[in-house]
Amino acid sequence: MLKYFVKRLLRSILTLFIVITVVFLLMRLMPEEGYFGENGVDKLDEAQQEAILESMGLKDPVYIQLEHFYTDLLKGDLGESLIFRPNVPIKEIIAQKLPYSLWFGLFALGLSLVFGITMGITMARHKGKLADKLGTSYVVFISAVPAIIYYLFIQIYVTGILNLPLLFDVEIKKSWLIPGIAMSLGSISGYAMWMRRYMVDELNKDYIKLATAKGLSRRKIMYTHVMRNALVPMVQYLPSSILFTIAGSIYVESLFSIPGMGGLLVSAIQMQDNTLVQALVLIYSSIGIIGLFLGDVLMAVFDPRIKLQKAGGGR
Repeated sequence: MLKYFVKRLLRSILTLFIVITVVFLLMRLMPEEGYFGENGVDKLDEAQQEAILESMGLKDPVYIQLEHFYTDLLKGDLGESLIFRPNVPIKEIIAQKLPYSLWFGLFALGLSLVFGITMGITMARHKGKLADKLGTSYVVFISAVPAIIYYLFIQIYVTGILNLPLLFDVEIKKSWLIPGIAMSLGSISGYAMWMRRYMVDELNKDYIKLATAKGLSRRKIMYTHVMRNALVPMVQYLPSSILFTIAGSIYVESLFSIPGMGGLLVSAIQMQDNTLVQALVLIYSSIGIIGLFLGDVLMAVFDPRIKLQKAGGGR
C-alpha cells in the first residue's frame, strides 16, 4: 500500500508541476495590457509601460521568471490583483470569496449524494419499469440539454412560482436555496447513472445468482451485497466532487450573482487581470489533480480487488 501511495503521489506531483508550468508559459503569451492595472495601456507612454513590465520582472528571461514564480508559490504568495482589486493580495480576495462557494458547494453535494444515490438504487431495483424509465429520462435530459438552459428556466420560472428572489442576496436567506438546488442537478444525474450501472453489474455476477439459489431474500441481497459493493467504485469520485464544490460553479455563481470563486474567475477573465486569472487557473488545476490522487488512494483502500503490486497486474 505504501509503495502504491508513494507512486501515485509522485505521479500527481509531476503532473501538477507540468500543468503549473504550462499555465505559467501560456499566461506569458497573453497581451501585456493585462499587467498595467487600473492605469490602462492608453494612459501610459512606451517608457512607462517598459518600466512597469521591468519592475514586475516580465522582461527577464522566461526561465528566470519561472524560477521567481515557483519561489513565490512555495512561500504561498499568489501575487496581487492588478485590475479586479488593485494591489490587493490574491490570497485575501480568495479568502473573501471562498465561504460562499464552500457553503453552496457543500449544500449541493449533500443533495447530490442523497438524491443521486437514492435515484440510482431505485432505478436498479426496478430496472425496465416506470421508475427506471423516469430516472433515465432525467439523466438523458440533464446530459443532453446545456446547463445554462435549465439554469435560466429555474431562475426565471421556478423563482417566480415560489416567490423567491431572482438573484442572490446575502441578507435574504430564501435566496440561498435555488442556486444550491440548481448546482446539484448535474451531480444528481451523474451519481444516479453510475449507481444504477454499478448495481446492475453486480446483479449479473455469479455470487448474486448463488445467493438467490440459496434462498436469500431479494431485499437482503440488494442491500447487504449489491449496494455495498456498488458503492465502492463511487468512492473514487467523492474527493473530486468535494474539492470542486469548494471551487464553486462558474455558471450558477455568475447567473445568480453569487460573490464566490466561480464568478471571480469570470470577472478576472473579462477584466484581463492576468495575475488573478493565472492564480485561479492554477487553483482549479490543482484541485482536479489532488481530487484524482485522493480518489485513487481511497479506491485502493476500500476495494481489496485492486492489485497494488506490479507483479500482480498493477493498476
